[in-house]
This record gives sequence, structure tokens and C-alpha cells, in this order.
Amino acid sequence: MDTISLFTTRVRQMIIRCKELEEENTRLRQEIERKDALAGQMEERLRSAHHDYDNLMAAKILEVSDGDLENTKRRLSRLIREVNKCITLISDK
Repeated sequence: MDTISLFTTRVRQMIIRCKELEEENTRLRQEIERKDALAGQMEERLRSAHHDYDNLMAAKILEVSDGDLENTKRRLSRLIREVNKCITLISDK
């Protein structure tokens, strides 16, 4: 009789432990789902930040170009005068 009682007790303990493990498994799966959702949100924020960074860099390049606009205009004017002189020299020959 003791063996059957011991066996019954052990089976009940195993059933209880199995239920505990199933509950823990469910909880851990839910936690994984929350973490996956959070990771997805963070990836989207990262993509958005990269996009914003690229836009800012493009704006910075344009800003630098605008700052050098006067210098660029002077250089182009000088180059145009030199080309016109060359054309005049070639035309005179």
C-alpha cells in the first residue's frame, strides 16, 4: 500500500509541477511577444532617426553650399571671363 500511495503522491506532484511549468511557459511566451513588439517599435524609431539624420545631412550640405554661394558666383564669373577671352583670341585668328 505504501508504494501505491507514494506513487500517487509523486504523480500528483508531477501534475502540479507540470501545471506550474505550463503557466511559466505561457508567461514567458507573453513576455517574449511584448519584447518582440518593443523591438519592432525600436527598429521603426531607428529607421525614422536614420531618415531624419539623412535629411539633416542633406540640409546641412545645402546650407554649406548656400554659404559659399557668393564665392561660387565669383569663381564662375571669373571662369566665364577667362573663357570669353579665349573665345575672343580664337575668333581674332
